[in-house]
Amino acid sequence: MSTSNPTRRGLLKTGAIASAGLAVPTIFTASSAAAFTNEPTGSTVTLGFNVPQTGAYADEGADELRAYELAVEHLNGGGDGGMMSTFSSQALNGAGILGKQVQFVTGDTQTKSDAARASARSMIEKDEAVMITGGSSSGVAIAVQGLCQEAGVIFMAGLTHSNDTTGKDKKANGFRHFFNGYMSAAALAPVLADRYGTDRNAYHLTADYTWGWTQEESIAAATEALGWNTVDKVRTPLASTDFSSYIAPVLNSGADVLVLNHYGGNMVNSLTNAVQFGLRDRIVNDKQFEIVVPLYSRLMARGAGANVAGILGSTNWHWSLQDAGSQAFVRSFGTKYGFPPSQAAHTVYCQTLLYADAVQRAGSFHPCAVAEALEGFDFDGLGNGPTHYRADDHQCFKDVLVVRGKENPENEFDLLEVVEVTPRAQVEYAADHPMFAGGALGECNGG
Repeated sequence: MSTSNPTRRGLLKTGAIASAGLAVPTIFTASSAAAFTNEPTGSTVTLGFNVPQTGAYADEGADELRAYELAVEHLNGGGDGGMMSTFSSQALNGAGILGKQVQFVTGDTQTKSDAARASARSMIEKDEAVMITGGSSSGVAIAVQGLCQEAGVIFMAGLTHSNDTTGKDKKANGFRHFFNGYMSAAALAPVLADRYGTDRNAYHLTADYTWGWTQEESIAAATEALGWNTVDKVRTPLASTDFSSYIAPVLNSGADVLVLNHYGGNMVNSLTNAVQFGLRDRIVNDKQFEIVVPLYSRLMARGAGANVAGILGSTNWHWSLQDAGSQAFVRSFGTKYGFPPSQAAHTVYCQTLLYADAVQRAGSFHPCAVAEALEGFDFDGLGNGPTHYRADDHQCFKDVLVVRGKENPENEFDLLEVVEVTPRAQVEYAADHPMFAGGALGECNGG
């Protein structure tokens, strides 16, 4: 693997961060005595947790912070160790990372790229964070990933589902454990065809940013390949809270399926509006009208309440999984917080352990040594079965879940049921797949 000069003392870049689309000066300065950006020289190491604490995805951000704090507790030898006991690597020992106690700082992305970049930059420059992680928006993740590439620190992406994160906007310093739009479509489309038939007319409402665009492209391509017709694709602003004006045209469109390429509060509101308009009670083209949510979460299901009953979607992970790793995490998280974790919590907890494990195995915090330890890494015991971190694009490949909203949930957490565990082989794709083309991974930057 190619690396940048590990003895560079600082980094000065002026110009555009391409993924953010804004021309802003970016200045990073490392200690004159450090061999790489924010090299830990004392008894502690600082990680930066950058999550949406306000905005449309704040629920996911709150659960991410809970999981991050739990991961730090486990890394430092507290609690029951969670997934550290089931993780196949067994390199972590509860004595911090390379013997250094783990501490952390937090930032609020506000689900806005500029705010997320600002908080990440502060954590790197002022708090000397050696790794940045988090996010519940692909637009944010891509912007911060670009910033971390320039700063010479590792970015362990949180909840980001756009194909572009490990596609055209991939970076050598960035890694993603979460699945993507292509994987959701590959898992979900065959189940949709089996349940609803291959002669369907779909209308898409899509969040107007990178995640929505690639999710729409993925699910449309996968369903059209099985015989569905796409009636229309309509983009909606991320800041929208009332989707009535977007739902009304569906009634006269000839569509018999509404695909909501929305997440978080957007999905809760658009689904609520769709139900209020009576879409779920309609018969169109001699078929029962159906609604599909390609990317689901328990937190969204809770927000939408009874409206999710029977609605199909996909998810990266679910607390009801019975493998040893998942149950260890659920037990730890539940003991600490009193309720089961979300998929957002799961993926960021895994990312924190994966980063710490890579440092431990590499014997160094140097970002390029960490990247090399993660590239091509095969592991198990963190849920979703045997998992591979592909070197070509830094995307994880693992099993994907198709879920459905429960008709008669027993409690506020028992809202989704797993209807199919899609094997990893079904959702894998070539690194040069057209949906992921247009960008180069580049070289690792050590700062």
